[in-house]
Amino acid sequence: MTSFRALRVHQHDKQISCRVEDLQLAAPTPGEVVFQVHWSAINYKDALAATGSGRIMRDFPRVGGVDASGIVTASEDPRFQPGDAVLVTGFGFGVEHDGGFAEYARVPADWLVPLPDGLDLREAMILGTAGFTVGLGLKRLADVGHSPELGPMLVTGATGGVGSLAVNMLAGLGYEVHALTGKAEQADYLRSLGATGVLLRQDLELSGRPLEKGRFGGGFDVVGGPILGWLLASTREWGSVVACGLAAGHDLPTTVMPFILRGVSLLGVTSVECPQAWREAVWQRLASDWKPGNLADMASREVTLEELPGVFGDFLQARALGRTLVRIGG
Repeated sequence: MTSFRALRVHQHDKQISCRVEDLQLAAPTPGEVVFQVHWSAINYKDALAATGSGRIMRDFPRVGGVDASGIVTASEDPRFQPGDAVLVTGFGFGVEHDGGFAEYARVPADWLVPLPDGLDLREAMILGTAGFTVGLGLKRLADVGHSPELGPMLVTGATGGVGSLAVNMLAGLGYEVHALTGKAEQADYLRSLGATGVLLRQDLELSGRPLEKGRFGGGFDVVGGPILGWLLASTREWGSVVACGLAAGHDLPTTVMPFILRGVSLLGVTSVECPQAWREAVWQRLASDWKPGNLADMASREVTLEELPGVFGDFLQARALGRTLVRIGG
């Protein structure tokens, strides 16, 4: 059996901890694929799980990491052969099933996406769950006929992984993008991604009024809470807001007014479960016309497996910028 290193999350006396351990890799069973992980990435969800700050994992011990890309080494499914480049995000990977913070991963073949032409393994993880989430949001916007002519888009939590990619990808599609952040010192960074305007969270007046002045054609919201309610109230007629996060809370203080007086659409996105045809189609777009022109600039940091435990706090304290990659093998 192959020995490999992995970051495992443990629970003892209701306390959560994580550490790098040596594990043994068993052969795949029918329908499964084993791949050598080359790259992973850290998401807010990973930080919650590894520190116990959120009730993400229920079974322990568990290898963390909801993203991974690598090369197939063994397969009991005819769709994948040794040497194939693949990626996986979502499903129960890194939560209910051992994940990508490891030198090897074994998953059901149905979870895998062949690496599309136009992306390498590292670029796939700069995108990862964050980029796939934005891609699903772009699909939802296209499905309702949203277009740049409806007005500027506001991206909340704009310096994080999802937010940074949303700013850049929306700008690349011709939208006027405004970025909302609590980090005034990152205004130049956000403008470099394509934001034409930067709003500071501390300057917002969250009055709770049913309707605000219609300032935006819509937005990408990763924070939830009162800010999402304010964004809905500030969206113009027939605009659309994509909701894909809850960094500021899971409550949604709003009224029916934006929906029945302005025809605003609230579009939910989940990257965990979606039809496989959608998943593969979105990844094809992420590798082609939706691929950020300066994708490499989104990777602000690279860490190793051993460095992971010391990095999660940056995500919980909102100190992370862009995407943090985990360099594992290859």
